[in-house]
Amino acid sequence: MDYSKIIFIFLLLGLAIIAQSFVNHGGSFSKQKVLEVENKLRHLRRHSLKTIKSEDGDIIDCIDLNKQPAFDHPALKNHKIQMAPTKNSAKKEPIEWTKSRSKTKDAEDSLSLRVLTSQIWKKSGTCPEGTIPIRRIRKNDMLKAPSIEEYGRKKPSFSPSRQVHENLDSYVPLRNHSKAILFAVGFRYLGAKADINVCWPFVEKDDEFSTAQISLLTGSYLHFESVQSGWAVNPRVYGDRQTRVFVYWTADGSNKTGCFDLTCPGFVQTSKEIALGAAIYPIIPVPGDLPYDINIYIYKDILTNNWWVQYGEKTNIGYWPAELFETLCYNADSVEWGGEVYSSKILHYPHTKTNMGNGKFGSQPYSAYFKRMRIHDNSESLKFPEYVDRYSDEYNCYDVRFLGDYVEDPELYYGGPGSSDYNYMCL
Repeated sequence: MDYSKIIFIFLLLGLAIIAQSFVNHGGSFSKQKVLEVENKLRHLRRHSLKTIKSEDGDIIDCIDLNKQPAFDHPALKNHKIQMAPTKNSAKKEPIEWTKSRSKTKDAEDSLSLRVLTSQIWKKSGTCPEGTIPIRRIRKNDMLKAPSIEEYGRKKPSFSPSRQVHENLDSYVPLRNHSKAILFAVGFRYLGAKADINVCWPFVEKDDEFSTAQISLLTGSYLHFESVQSGWAVNPRVYGDRQTRVFVYWTADGSNKTGCFDLTCPGFVQTSKEIALGAAIYPIIPVPGDLPYDINIYIYKDILTNNWWVQYGEKTNIGYWPAELFETLCYNADSVEWGGEVYSSKILHYPHTKTNMGNGKFGSQPYSAYFKRMRIHDNSESLKFPEYVDRYSDEYNCYDVRFLGDYVEDPELYYGGPGSSDYNYMCL
């Protein structure tokens, strides 16, 4: 018996099994999908007037403002771009609240500089007038998505086949999502704002993410409409684990609509200063220095019903047109500030090790925070909501602490390590 031939045959069988496994797990892609992705990416950057190569590996395309991806949305074919919010749409804070921790003009200016971070790509160039910076989607990142349509979209909180009553309490455990938040509910909200501590959380798997965000929501629990903005570490969308500024929207609980940034038609960008999905810089402060924050304000233009996103105190990034929504174009029913982790191992054993915030529990010293939280309603100025409450899906994994008494301005501390060697209670 020729054992060498037998061994050779077994080797071939083994290689065939490995190759098949490689294909089944997304190691290779069909020619049709590759072609579709290549065509999609060419379509997205066909109106690029300038290209900027960032030192972190990102490529920023400066796209003609009037030919941006938003206008590929069927509802926006005849949309006339709004270059700035109408007068008085963005409410201001009372003078005594503007910087609650600043007692002098110099201190106020100093804090203002600390709040607004920059982005890495801006060290390599700027986009010309009449264009907007769009982070180029990497081919491999889109190929890994189940479909081109699903790239950049969060997974729904509930399976379509799961029987859930529409009249649920406001907050119940979500499928594969874990939140630790402060929320306000029961009024008509026209905006929300906060200073968000910028963190660099550990994210265990490529298909998981960790965010800190402001969210405004309305509608039923299964098919809610929402606009969100903050920072995210999301390898599935961005291809790495850098902390990036993002916006997100959905009109149906992320079942078939919505996405991060400009990865699908919807959000209309007007600013050439901020590239959505680009990395925030700096993140880690100098030892002994103050932590870095981003200031995010989402508000509704009362004349056009568009929802604007403001970065810092002056930069309006752009807006979600009213045409995207059925009920959110009127007002939001609830506001959330806090963190969110997505993982298929949420509420399962073993639990994910993905961090929320900076990996410290909200009850621990030096945890991640939201400060200067405000809502915009029908009153004349921004204010802290009269009634708020805390919520966490998994207090043993991620928790939230609210300081409302004995402080000049209410503060939210949130986060957690998920599962870890020293956190054996998170199973």
